Amino acid sequence: MSRSETEFSATAPGWGIDPGGLAASFKTGLISWLLFPVYVWQGLAARRRIPRMAPPQGRVSGCLGAESVRDAAVKLLVIGDSSAAGVGVDDIADSLGPKLAERIYALTGLSVFWRAAGANSAVSAEVRDHVVPNVAREAFTHIVLMIGSNDAKNFHSARRFKKGFGGLLYALKARWPEARIVWSPPVDLKRVPALPRALAHVLELRARIIRKMGARLCAERGAIVSTTLPRVEPAGFSRDGFHASVEGYAYYANHLVGYVLGGGSLPASPRS
Repeated sequence: MSRSETEFSATAPGWGIDPGGLAASFKTGLISWLLFPVYVWQGLAARRRIPRMAPPQGRVSGCLGAESVRDAAVKLLVIGDSSAAGVGVDDIADSLGPKLAERIYALTGLSVFWRAAGANSAVSAEVRDHVVPNVAREAFTHIVLMIGSNDAKNFHSARRFKKGFGGLLYALKARWPEARIVWSPPVDLKRVPALPRALAHVLELRARIIRKMGARLCAERGAIVSTTLPRVEPAGFSRDGFHASVEGYAYYANHLVGYVLGGGSLPASPRS
């Protein structure tokens, strides 16, 4: 195990040395590595059993209350892994991007352009290197970043995640410097129906490493971290037991909209 698994509370702007946090992080990483044989054994079986779902049908962008992207007051980019792509539903209208746009429009009355840019099984470095450079340079005002679950699932170390996710934040900031960036960390993996209990326990240990390092990087690099979903219920999952269902994406949108709007960062106006 690399030393980076203990490096979560290092000195940074607004952060101090936290010996208790270092010890807890070291323990989390150590336990997960001791359970690595369980991860391999049950992980291979789960991979064979869980059906592979394709992204939904439909256009990956759209407008609410505006004729075109130029006319939209809010320009929303949802970027990341399969959750950003909407895997788990059949129609992209039921995925996170459109549902979040609907919530913004309903709450503010402002017109919204949304764009979904996600890739199945993507980790942070892949989104940084292959997704961000290929998104059209619209003047996005708000970015929701759905990433981290695959980094945890692939047993990426804290050091590797720091490089990939930290670079991703830099890439987003460089390309859209005025955008409000919100990161949605991985859900509680112990609540994912498709994962056997022992495997879910191991992956949740890895997810804690990802969440802690990700929160630190967001604080350092000007992004906002949402809380994990407060309730994770079976009805929120698609038929594969891993990705969100129609109800799950609607719940996700309701949870994230407050972080996206920032408690009034957008001026309210009545719908015409």
